[in-house]
Amino acid sequence: MLKIALKIAYLGCDYYGFARQPDLPTVEGELIKALTRSEIIDNPSDAGYSIAGRTDRGVHALGNVIAFRTESMINVNQINDCLPASIKVLAQTSVHHGFKPRFARQRHYRYLMPKNPFEENWDMKSMKEAAKLFIGTHDFSNFTKRSERDPVRTVNNLEVRNQDHVICFDIKGESFLWNMVRKMVTAIINVGLGKIEVRDVAKHLNPQRKVFITPAPAEGLILMDVTYDTVKFVEDPYARRLFLSVLMKNYMNTCIHSAAYREMMGSLDNNEKCILPLYNELKVLK
Repeated sequence: MLKIALKIAYLGCDYYGFARQPDLPTVEGELIKALTRSEIIDNPSDAGYSIAGRTDRGVHALGNVIAFRTESMINVNQINDCLPASIKVLAQTSVHHGFKPRFARQRHYRYLMPKNPFEENWDMKSMKEAAKLFIGTHDFSNFTKRSERDPVRTVNNLEVRNQDHVICFDIKGESFLWNMVRKMVTAIINVGLGKIEVRDVAKHLNPQRKVFITPAPAEGLILMDVTYDTVKFVEDPYARRLFLSVLMKNYMNTCIHSAAYREMMGSLDNNEKCILPLYNELKVLK
């Protein structure tokens, strides 16, 4: 009997999150169907199936991890043949029978926020100052649900950088609370747009002060990797190319939509003189 760990990549937009839900398409549901169809496991319970983490609806991944026991030799692309195009196994490795994916050394999340062409310039200096406040061990009660029993978490690193047409956030830590990463991103963005000051972020980390923070949209979040001290994954080159081709196709479709929207805006206002005032008006109406 072997115990195998798989590294999973997926596009979250097509699914109602990672975790299985009755009568709804989920990443985990598709993975279990693929593993049973390829006769690698009979059922999750008997196989000791376990996962590194459950991502929310809309969140993507390049490095989520699952593990299970099996008597079969693993062929990554045999599993991939049974999966939708938007979910692929990228790598595999054998692990010891006591291995539990959720006990990772570090998780790496990346959030990408497109620069809004109708907003004023972002204050990157203040955003970087605000980001530093999250590094270390804190009570994140205001960055998750208030019923969380253990809201203390350690952020190993948080970097914010200006990258082409997006603001990129790299967040690393051993574990994160529900919505924690996306609420941290919101707070930093609000600093950059001048809606709050850096010192307000420090106040948000005081659990005695109750603050409502809206999570940043899930579609901008990627679980980049989950790493372990003694586990090394072997990537499958074909699986990597296969998922890359899916990403390229989706990217081009999105570019087509963006180009059409921009052209329609330009046609409605050739000089684009009324777009910014109209955008500000719509913000007020919200």
